[in-house]
Amino acid sequence: SRIIFGARISGIVGLAAASLATLLSSVIGILSGFFRKFDLIVQRFVDGWMCFPGLIIMIAIITLTGSGMMQTIMVLGLSFGIGASRVTRGAVMGIKENVYIAAAQSVGCTTPRVLLRHVLPNIMAPVITSFTTVVPSVILTEASLSYLGLGIPPPAPSWGGMLSGSGRIYMQLAPWMAIWPGLALTITVYGVNMFGDALRDLLDP
Repeated sequence: SRIIFGARISGIVGLAAASLATLLSSVIGILSGFFRKFDLIVQRFVDGWMCFPGLIIMIAIITLTGSGMMQTIMVLGLSFGIGASRVTRGAVMGIKENVYIAAAQSVGCTTPRVLLRHVLPNIMAPVITSFTTVVPSVILTEASLSYLGLGIPPPAPSWGGMLSGSGRIYMQLAPWMAIWPGLALTITVYGVNMFGDALRDLLDP
């Protein structure tokens, strides 16, 4: 029953953090890809952020903010969103020189209208694909943080917490305490990855 209930926690954390990461990466990527001066400044920060190991940064931030579901969602969304902005930025840079962008600007469309009505709809395929690839990564990272005691605190039934607590202590006496949470985590991550690959093939054949 704790494994089944833990699926809800992993789903909430995965979808919420991935949604936050997608929103953040879309905002940063669109602005960086469209405005050259903004890109020169922001991408240097993104370069510096990506130089550090992600897990180390998240451990440091959670140590300062404290553990909990909301803190974990915010930290994971921030961490994955900054890195994923490169994908959105590349897509925007690929379409901003197209004729329909110049045509929209020539008829007097404001910059926000160009971004929302002409740029954003044309980058939805990579944005959706990025969302589906971030979800399993977030679930796996949350399990890693919970395994280290920095993710979802007990008594919440997190799969990573199950592997860390009694599952690790009594692994030899009762191996199913570690096998079933690990198997549930594996199946979930594999299933979402396969769904993301299929969706990517469908949206961008």
